[in-house]
Amino acid sequence: MTPSSYSLVTGASRGIGAAFAEALAAQGHNLVLTARSTADLEALRQRLLRPDRNIICLSADLNRGGAEVILAALTERGIAIDLLINNAGLGSGGGFDSLSAERELEEIRVNVESLVALTHGLLPAMLARRRGAIINVGSVAGFQPVPYMATYAGTKAFVLHFSLALYEEMRGRGVHVMALCPGPTETPFFAAAGIRPRSGMQTAGQVVALALRGLARRRAVVVCGANNRALVAGERLLPRKLLLKVVAGMIQKWHRV
Repeated sequence: MTPSSYSLVTGASRGIGAAFAEALAAQGHNLVLTARSTADLEALRQRLLRPDRNIICLSADLNRGGAEVILAALTERGIAIDLLINNAGLGSGGGFDSLSAERELEEIRVNVESLVALTHGLLPAMLARRRGAIINVGSVAGFQPVPYMATYAGTKAFVLHFSLALYEEMRGRGVHVMALCPGPTETPFFAAAGIRPRSGMQTAGQVVALALRGLARRRAVVVCGANNRALVAGERLLPRKLLLKVVAGMIQKWHRV
């Protein structure tokens, strides 16, 4: 079977992932959409399906070997991925000692391990074709330690540094790697994490529009929004101890308990 070119979006059933699916479908991309919820994926597929594009849904739990399931399904179907969007992510809010150890480990498996596994599994074929792109969805939380979201911020710091390293490694080899770093965004993420930002949230559609513009311009990092860019720049100027106090105070105000 001759491989067909597709874009793969993880965590596609809602939030930023669904917005990526909608934007890419509007551009005429063939899509592979993955998430845990088969029903939500199928509803999205039906909404986006057109005669001139193929949309495949793969139900996979990235906390339980889902990356291997996805890679095996792509190989079996002869599907070539030209754009990988590692969007799926988990978060939690609260004092580290009060949080479930299993939940914290789930964050690492989904936010880090599955992202590395999918990138490692799909990158060689992109390099062989000398064509492809990878967007790893990080966060402005990856630019500094975040008390009361310690594990989440740690995973996003990994995403940022991993993406930047691969960006340089791939230079001149036909594959572009970009870290997307949104700030607070209007998605179900914060409800699941048990926190509630008070203001300044962007929509998922705004984040995706900035991401695709940055991809077209071959950016290494896209920080979404002027306020978030100013925040990231300011963090580099503050003493570390002061920064930790400021961030801790902000997250405590967001936290619901």
